[in-house]
Amino acid sequence: MHLNNCSDSELWEEVTRDNPKAFETLFERYWSVIYSTAFSYLRDRETCSEIVQDIFLNIWQKRNEFKISCLKNYLTSAARYHVYKKLKVKRSTAILYIENYDHVSTVNNVTDCVDENITYLELEKSVEISLNNLPKRCREIFLLSRRGNLTNDEIAQQLGISKRTVENQITTALKFLRSILKNTAIIILAIIKLF
Repeated sequence: MHLNNCSDSELWEEVTRDNPKAFETLFERYWSVIYSTAFSYLRDRETCSEIVQDIFLNIWQKRNEFKISCLKNYLTSAARYHVYKKLKVKRSTAILYIENYDHVSTVNNVTDCVDENITYLELEKSVEISLNNLPKRCREIFLLSRRGNLTNDEIAQQLGISKRTVENQITTALKFLRSILKNTAIIILAIIKLF
């Protein structure tokens, strides 16, 4: 069998049978798709190469566990997920460097900024935990919409579902998050009033 002429599903079937040549063929077929998807967000060659390696390593290691119906959609979603993780780490580790403290109006302004950042990070963590409590498909659709910036039509096409299903899942996720965030906002307000 000449692997280059095989469909994605045929190659995936061979990969699940531990065929390294089929895996290499899939890698050659799709590494540039993952790389370009990641690069469009990150603009960092080394990080994008790491993402490609991580995704394919994970696929090979879990080839007998994964049930992948559309490989291209899976890979682009995985790329976006890895990009999100990298951006989240980059955002949470950013440090403000002040060269000249004479330009800082008051210590309170800096303290307020730090408090706001902590509150924001706590809120973001709460949202992340809440998202993990959503059903898997609902969470996937919500993340593709809000973090992947895909339209409902693009999500429906990528996942092979109707646009109406996408809209319903996003509505479900938003209702769930609103109820969680309402409680979180009350807790944050109570904490702020204590100080």
